Amino acid sequence: MNKEALYHRPKNNYAYAYDVDTLHIRLQSKKGDLESVKLIYGDPYRWAEDAMLSDKIPMHISGSDELFDYWFIAIKPENKRFVYMFEVSDGTECHVHGEKGFTPDEKENRFFRFPYLNAIDVFDAPAWVKDTVWYQIFPERFANGNPGRKNNVTDTWGDDPKPDSFFGGDLEGITEHIDYLVDLGITGIYLNPIFESPTNHKYDTTNYMEIDPQFGDKQTFKQFVDVCHERGIRVMLDGVFNHCGYQFAPFQDVLKRGAESPYADWFHIYEHAVEEGELPSYETFAFVPEMPKLNTSHPEVKQYLLDVAKYWIEEFHIDGWRMDVGNEIDHKFWREFRQTVRSVNDELYIIAEIWNDAMPWLQGDQMDSVMNYPFTESAIDFTAKNKIGARDFGNQIVKHLHLYPENVNEVMFNLLGSHDTARILTLCGEDTEKLKLTYLLLLTYPGSPCIFYGDEIGLTGDGDNFAYYRKCMVWEKEHQDTDLLTFIQRLIQLRKTLKPLTADAQYSIIEADNTTNHLVFSRTYGNEKIVVALNNGEEDTTIVLSDHIVGKTPTNAWTNESLLLESDNLHITLLPKQFIFIHTVL
Repeated sequence: MNKEALYHRPKNNYAYAYDVDTLHIRLQSKKGDLESVKLIYGDPYRWAEDAMLSDKIPMHISGSDELFDYWFIAIKPENKRFVYMFEVSDGTECHVHGEKGFTPDEKENRFFRFPYLNAIDVFDAPAWVKDTVWYQIFPERFANGNPGRKNNVTDTWGDDPKPDSFFGGDLEGITEHIDYLVDLGITGIYLNPIFESPTNHKYDTTNYMEIDPQFGDKQTFKQFVDVCHERGIRVMLDGVFNHCGYQFAPFQDVLKRGAESPYADWFHIYEHAVEEGELPSYETFAFVPEMPKLNTSHPEVKQYLLDVAKYWIEEFHIDGWRMDVGNEIDHKFWREFRQTVRSVNDELYIIAEIWNDAMPWLQGDQMDSVMNYPFTESAIDFTAKNKIGARDFGNQIVKHLHLYPENVNEVMFNLLGSHDTARILTLCGEDTEKLKLTYLLLLTYPGSPCIFYGDEIGLTGDGDNFAYYRKCMVWEKEHQDTDLLTFIQRLIQLRKTLKPLTADAQYSIIEADNTTNHLVFSRTYGNEKIVVALNNGEEDTTIVLSDHIVGKTPTNAWTNESLLLESDNLHITLLPKQFIFIHTVL
């Protein structure tokens, strides 16, 4: 038995409250090493009184990656108190694993403890997010609904963008195209920053309490939100609280008055003098002088930003905040932020831009979700770039799904691209069949998927040119890839109508082969199952699925055609870049 590979800790993603009655327990072991794992459990106070012996119940493998098996059990503690150990066996050796490590039995060990399942500690992201399909809009590039108001347009709509281009996109333009988004199946809009700023991207805010005049005014924004809500679309704003813009009034006061400014401690100032051509004498986002970093631990800064967050919820009824550079702001601020915004709207969705393991922010006291770039990278490497094979992708997905608690995965903000990444079609080498497979992975994955505006009609963006990621939306039908649009529309429709594609359905890798490069995975919800098989290889491949996987009466959910079993098996031949949706009621 490889004891070194066994890992558990009684918190975070290894032991957590799934809901007010249920605990989820996980144990990691070397792949293929253990034959069985049993959970030894009971109530701590009954044991203390020696009133009863501990119970045992088998655990099952919830997934395997290239190195590890992940054992899992969901259990409802009788009295919300819970202590436990693991009985592990490889067929030859059998040990008890607890806080003391490995012992022959539980009497010589110490139990892991989940002291009490407090309802207030349960991760409580809003349930509506699970059914939401997001659409991210870079407002300056989506549509120009009020050309007469603009005096700063520098380029003609559709030209290749430069870093300082202005095309005149605005809130009216988005409002005019709500029907397009409804027809696509969108139920949530994530807007890049809309607050006052001198740039086209608006990540250097100069006034957090005003809409940038280029986009409209507060009345324009209110009308936009009202129309969205009338059509069943939620609205999420982008908050840039890590840093401000160079022209932000408090920062300008510091530049003028130095240490005498009442705002001197609002920022991280090294010295109150800046020489021409030198690096800034203050902390910034990255090394960008135009984006001075805010001191979010300062009481006045904190209160100002919390007031900003509350204002846009109270006055305009937004449904979510996406927080830029969330991992560079202190945890104490985010805890107070969550309490503040949830006091106004306890169904508000809070996500952060965090590109790596985000467990410290996802413990129920700060964020509901993060932008799931690890999934993005895996999906793109598999289908778009062919950097990894199907087995490698499956291993990475299993690892991702076990990185967080299940109730976190159910509301994870999943994406294939954003304003910070190259266009997905460009990464696919402008091969729309690759793009379709990539979107198939996104829209069948647990969580809340997001489409970056224009990806659905074939916008491209050079991976070497940051400005090209943010091209103008194309509205002329003759210049849109309507086949791609119809395909993504159909995927969204299936996601909404098939219960196994809901966010809280179980996701399992069934087959993943690097040689043929085919992948088979399933989603299970109650007695219904969806099996998706796709061929990302260069040759035809035949997949044999046994009846216990696909059920007795399988149908092709994409075409609504019945599938015939052959000798209790289903034989599926897939051409390169072809896939099949198999739906069954078990």
